[in-house]
Amino acid sequence: MMAPDLALGGKALLGALAVLLISLLSQSRYFVIAGLVPLFPTFALIAHYMVGSALGADALRHTALFGLFSLLPYAVYLLAVYGLATRLSLPFTLLAATACWMLAAGVLLWSWHYWMH
Repeated sequence: MMAPDLALGGKALLGALAVLLISLLSQSRYFVIAGLVPLFPTFALIAHYMVGSALGADALRHTALFGLFSLLPYAVYLLAVYGLATRLSLPFTLLAATACWMLAAGVLLWSWHYWMH
């Protein structure tokens, strides 16, 4: 097992590299790829390793299933950005889309708890 400070440093480095890549892509003719970079499963890999190591395959399967459902709030966010981008300023578009994500995530968490317990 890695030392905690080394593991934390590795996670921070991965995050910084993702931000740098998004920044570079967003200023290029390949700007749409900047929307794909956040979907690389960097943090999912970390979470899945931790869950699988600590709790086993069954918990990992549940985590993966919940991860699939967690794409729904992200889809709500993207639909809100798409629909509001020409109607509102950028800050209000992103604020409203984030509020939509939060609402959808809350519904997901409530639904997951309701159906899984």
